[in-house]
Amino acid sequence: MRKTMKSISLMAATMAAVGFGATAPALAEGSDAHSYQANLTELNDSGASGTAWLTLDGDQLTVKMDTKGLLEGSPHAQHIHIGGKGKCPDPNMKGSGENGAIQVSDAMDDYGMIGTSLTTKGGTGPDNGLDVANFPTGDGHYERTITVSDDVASSLKDGKAVVVVHGVDHNGSGKYDGDTKSDLDPSLPSEATDPAACGAVTVSQMSDMPQGGVETGDGTTAGIEDAGLLAAGGALVTAGVVGAVVSRRRSARTEK
Repeated sequence: MRKTMKSISLMAATMAAVGFGATAPALAEGSDAHSYQANLTELNDSGASGTAWLTLDGDQLTVKMDTKGLLEGSPHAQHIHIGGKGKCPDPNMKGSGENGAIQVSDAMDDYGMIGTSLTTKGGTGPDNGLDVANFPTGDGHYERTITVSDDVASSLKDGKAVVVVHGVDHNGSGKYDGDTKSDLDPSLPSEATDPAACGAVTVSQMSDMPQGGVETGDGTTAGIEDAGLLAAGGALVTAGVVGAVVSRRRSARTEK
């Protein structure tokens, strides 16, 4: 019985160490900061992808994001969406845009409304959602620490936040154009605001934001593979401890 209880305690300690059952891993002892991650996958056959790392400490949110496959030389609006189901739309859904393209309003039930605008400078509220001049251009690295509302902070903690990057070159012209107008601003072509990539924000299995490419902004995706390996490694460790508990119980029964 003592051996079994000792094994159960070891299993609990191991699960806590790899982040299982926790709302978010603390970044430092005595800190209330928590880390999150969003793996961005393409919408509207954009070819875009990326990863966003987010650290929330009170109302201060640090966002680091690397993207690739976006239209070069064009601004890409990017936001944290809240108030929906906390997920991305089915990439195969038929939208209301030209040739069934997914427009922003088509996916609002899934990812909700704009909670925070991830601009490079200036305001970051919902009203800044179309500040075209202040959004990143093309692929690259984004990094900024901003103040977020209570609603955004709560959505991150509750798993109801989604990162969305907009801007799709549907017709391959190399710029935003076309006859279809944006469902957000009729003065803009739909291509300028249609979602290009989306990722639901989840608790990160990393104890801190990745180093290397993400820190230096050299356009690499260093750290993405590490996050997956850490999560997989944690699962293997936990599985091994559970197996040990079962084995010891069986041995105890045999000895009786």
